[in-house]
Amino acid sequence: MKRWLVLLLLVFGGWWWLHDAPAKWKGVPAAAEPVQTTKDLPAPFRHREYLITPLATYSIKAVVLSRDYYRFDPAAKLAPLDLALGWKSMSIAGVLNELKITQSARWYEYRWRGAAPLEPSQIAKQSANTHCIPADASIKRQLLSIRRHDLVTLEGFLVAVNGPNHFTWRSSLTRDDSAGGACEIMFVTGVTRRKL
Repeated sequence: MKRWLVLLLLVFGGWWWLHDAPAKWKGVPAAAEPVQTTKDLPAPFRHREYLITPLATYSIKAVVLSRDYYRFDPAAKLAPLDLALGWKSMSIAGVLNELKITQSARWYEYRWRGAAPLEPSQIAKQSANTHCIPADASIKRQLLSIRRHDLVTLEGFLVAVNGPNHFTWRSSLTRDDSAGGACEIMFVTGVTRRKL
């Protein structure tokens, strides 16, 4: 009897861990495009052993489609969290419930069954995988507290990074791209969040 109870708990725990709760909010909680400008950028600066070069000031209000925490990849010490973010139509609950969204190995992927809930080009233009570099320990704690379906606002810079052992990383500066090199690499200086 005890074995069956343990097995049942393991099965339920696995289902709970893998199951995506549906989005239930109404309306378009993140109705605007991200805001990006190259005016009055700060000079390159040191962040621990990395040289950070701001490429654009960047602000985004978006729904968290997915999140992934990294500990062991080459960039984990710098950017421990990736957020897949959606705005405009990609922040509508009914659209998100028609998509299966996953992240792994610094990639963000989406798929659907049957007819796509949006044109694939629209999905790509209204969502992004964002590699988050926290400016300090407080920002890191706030970023790590973010959960799927939170509504977040991030402030900071899209950046290029140079580091030890010839490490280089450069942010995309457009929302129109996809595949390799399309991710936003963001030095995050401000975070707000709320559960939808």
